[in-house]
Amino acid sequence: MKIGLYFGSFNPIHNGHLIIANYIVNNSELEQVWLVVSPQNPFKTSSVLLNEYDRLFLARIAVEEEPRLKVTDVEFKLPQPSYTIDTLTYLEEKFPQNEFTIIMGSDSFQNLHKWKNADLILKKYSIIIYERPGHKVNESVDKGNKIKILHAPLLEISATTIRQNIRQGKSIRYLVPEKVREEIEKGGYYK
Repeated sequence: MKIGLYFGSFNPIHNGHLIIANYIVNNSELEQVWLVVSPQNPFKTSSVLLNEYDRLFLARIAVEEEPRLKVTDVEFKLPQPSYTIDTLTYLEEKFPQNEFTIIMGSDSFQNLHKWKNADLILKKYSIIIYERPGHKVNESVDKGNKIKILHAPLLEISATTIRQNIRQGKSIRYLVPEKVREEIEKGGYYK
């Protein structure tokens, strides 16, 4: 099975994430997209992160009615902080029948050289890049047809803005799936 891995803190998951995942699964050779909830991203401070199990739960309820989107806690089982190459190695050992592709925004792609074993990632794995405003990808970057650029529809939604809205008592309706909004309110998350 061809599976796309969409890594993120998902703090919280929002409609922008889901639009990208849905667009990619519908406009590529991928059969599924797995949203990989990262307990601790090496480039982010943990002080602003909601508990990883709460983020995992919110992501799971966001995609529960989408059979081609799946949420995985694979990085919860690995040493932290989470490094993409370690996750890929683990997944290949656990699911040798699957072919994994990395999904990332053009902003992350521009920082790929800072990642652990970036050269190995570029050499070994296919990457689907969705362009983010202000982070144009040079079309000549394709090395051996392993990089594909998709122009997914983007919404100017950020998890930071959602967290600020919650702290300020503003509505987050329509920014996150309704079930996610209800759980955030019920749990008192991000206040």
